[in-house]
Amino acid sequence: MVKKLQQFMADVKFEMTKVSWPTWEELKSSTYIVLGLSFILILFLFSVDFLLSKILNIIL
Repeated sequence: MVKKLQQFMADVKFEMTKVSWPTWEELKSSTYIVLGLSFILILFLFSVDFLLSKILNIIL
């Protein structure tokens, strides 16, 4: 069991050397994009929910 755990940790260490981590600037720009698109989606879903709510109140 210990041998398997050691092999696993060695494999993890080897695979982590292959990872290309983003720079700080890339990370910031990606974060701004995600936050902006999330805000747009929030506004869209709020508008659709509000509109459907008003339509259902008129019908019922």
